[in-house]
Amino acid sequence: MEEILIGRKEEIEILEDALDSGRADMVAVIGRRRVGKTFLIKSIYKERIMYEVTGMQHADRLGQLQNFMNQIYKYSGGKFPPTQPKNWLDAFFLLSNYLDSVLDDKKRSVIFFDELPWMATHKSGFLMGLSWFWNSWAVNKNLVVVICGSAASWMIQKVVNHRGGLYNRITKYVYLYPFTLAETEEYLKARNLHFNRYQIVQLYMALGGIPHYLEEIKGGKSAVQNINQICFAQSAPLREEFSRLYPALFANADQHIKIIRTLARKWQGMTRQEVSRLSKVNGGSLSRVLSELIHSGFISSYRPFGKKKKNRLYRLTDEYSLFYLQFIEGKEYEGKNIWHHLSQTQTYKIWSGYAFENICLKHIPQIKKAMNIDGIFTLSSSFYQSGKNDEQGTQIDLLIDRNDGVINLFEIKFHNKIYTVSKADVENIHHKQLIFKTKTKTDKQIFFSYITTFGLNENTHSKELTGQDLTLDDLFLTEV
Repeated sequence: MEEILIGRKEEIEILEDALDSGRADMVAVIGRRRVGKTFLIKSIYKERIMYEVTGMQHADRLGQLQNFMNQIYKYSGGKFPPTQPKNWLDAFFLLSNYLDSVLDDKKRSVIFFDELPWMATHKSGFLMGLSWFWNSWAVNKNLVVVICGSAASWMIQKVVNHRGGLYNRITKYVYLYPFTLAETEEYLKARNLHFNRYQIVQLYMALGGIPHYLEEIKGGKSAVQNINQICFAQSAPLREEFSRLYPALFANADQHIKIIRTLARKWQGMTRQEVSRLSKVNGGSLSRVLSELIHSGFISSYRPFGKKKKNRLYRLTDEYSLFYLQFIEGKEYEGKNIWHHLSQTQTYKIWSGYAFENICLKHIPQIKKAMNIDGIFTLSSSFYQSGKNDEQGTQIDLLIDRNDGVINLFEIKFHNKIYTVSKADVENIHHKQLIFKTKTKTDKQIFFSYITTFGLNENTHSKELTGQDLTLDDLFLTEV
């Protein structure tokens, strides 16, 4: 079935603007592996692409050069034989000669370099060749040059912040993120897969909003059946994805994997000091790896309410990695309906609560829109107070600090039915509010709300809550 471009409105607008700018444009498209970068670029530029080359993972410089020249041979229809250039300067010179023979100055054309980090290896000279190509040739043409890579941090450090000939040459940026819940729903419907939102959230908690993973979902099967087939069956496509994922993005990925595994041990997040101590990754390497994982969308950093920058917490927020490390890795299962059994366990119930919390933290714009505060400046964070001596500690999953004198505190619950607030829940809420006010000394108005799957049963206890309660549907809002 022909794939359909879903969502990506802002990204499409940037790419289309590059076609209409009237100048030579260099567009950087950045996003993690499997998020749909190549599909987006080809969907927008289609027949305008006059030359395209994709870097080859683990190939040496000679292999990359040969691949580069083979593409010139292909696009020229055999008119330019695939000679072996000595270096990247020669290769880009040959590319410019080929393009001079086919480009029409009156027609906007596109040159597409995909998986750039695999070509621009250490001391390869690729970036120097690309600098010459842009500064000495392409900048004077009616062209859009698109550079794309999955190693987001590498793209930012080596290309966007390039100190040599590419400095300040990129004219437009596209940062491509996983689908939101609303985009995931739209994508599934476009494939004639009609799931209710509770089923979609279950799928999202295991697979995230990665289009390549969502392609594996089949109609006529429940979320549980799909997850079982995608992650646990003998030939499950994502059963071994974790072992391929990080090495495909990062050179020397061992340190990245160590930090991912470390953060998976403490769902509420860790300080930099905790990550360093438990992962045995230190100093500049730790800073680099944390930055690369954040830019690539695998982990997130949060500043707890009232804390300084150095007290930021790091959390593993990539859905698939969390799911894999919790349920797949190192486990030996027998039978065909593995996930059907696992999804009934207490371990799953605990994990699903955390996974749903992660989803809420990724949909703050939707939460703000549902509360009609999307026009108000806010800061989102969490709050944690450890217990000391006889003093009881507490944790608040999410709080939104507003500049209109209000702080919204949230309790996040994932259940398969309407949630009933109990007397103990209300006592716990009052306890959290008291500790929060005491420790932060805030004089702002406090509203306390629940975010649940299906809402709250109205009873005497739920009426004691002061805030607006949200449900699953609110996380599916669009046009935020």
